[in-house]
Amino acid sequence: MKKQNSNLHKAKKAKDDEFYTQLGDIEFQMKNFKKDFKDKIIFLNCDDPEWSNFWKYFSLNFDYLGLKKLISTHYSEGNQSYKMEMVKMKDNQPEYIKTDLKGDGDFRSEESIELLKEADFVITNPPFSLFREYVAQLIEYNKKFLIIGNHNAITYKEIYTLIKENKIWLSYRFNKGNAYFKTTKTVNDFKKGVFDEKTGLVKMRNVSWFSNLETKQRNEEFLLFREYNEQDYDKYDNFNAIEVGTLNDIPKDYEGVMGVPITFLQNYNPKQFRIIGFRKGDNGKDLCVNGKDKYFRILIQKINKKGSK
Repeated sequence: MKKQNSNLHKAKKAKDDEFYTQLGDIEFQMKNFKKDFKDKIIFLNCDDPEWSNFWKYFSLNFDYLGLKKLISTHYSEGNQSYKMEMVKMKDNQPEYIKTDLKGDGDFRSEESIELLKEADFVITNPPFSLFREYVAQLIEYNKKFLIIGNHNAITYKEIYTLIKENKIWLSYRFNKGNAYFKTTKTVNDFKKGVFDEKTGLVKMRNVSWFSNLETKQRNEEFLLFREYNEQDYDKYDNFNAIEVGTLNDIPKDYEGVMGVPITFLQNYNPKQFRIIGFRKGDNGKDLCVNGKDKYFRILIQKINKKGSK
């Protein structure tokens, strides 16, 4: 009974932090991956097709993308959930198949996991509060994915370990850096200027697309202009590395370890830099300069042409 109550609590928490992605944001991201989706099965495992813009996008573009199958499931607390499938038939006309599920449609349920095994890609906006658990499942089943998460998820030990191991990275930014979501919350749940009462949309700058799909930007060299001068760069008190406060200040001629802001990950090319560590110094405490902690830093080092330090 204790385990059951725990699951119900998690489900309620997940429901409370649902943010519904706008069609324009989905279109802006997916245009980069058209060639990847041909003849593939896409699974939307956090999306009710009755209202999901993910379902709307992929169903409307089913033929254009050349999909083999589209599957959608969603969590339905206290109600029977269902799966909706859109299948390419021999005459190239898609067929819709709606099937009741035995359970509630939770992405961790046996039914959802069986569908996950079948899928080539998982694309959705999972509950932010379950992000670690959600990503762990995708990695466990070796799935290609494109999902939305809070930018602070980078600071989770489980996530930044995957980033360091090049198993997950940031995909293309949202259009103009801003994402807009429908939400079950009200204006009182947000700071002033975040929630638009006229449209019912929440404006967020602190969200990203997380993925393991290759992008053009991931293979582009980040241009460096600054030259290293010892007087211009502080060193950390608890780690042998220099502090670089902005990306434009990354020196082009420094071969040692550097601490940079997490925004670096949007420009991270694993052929140009290696990630050494995250946030902590040799003493296990946050990186600091002159006794003052620096906000979450990523420790990086340039890779020379031979691929060694």
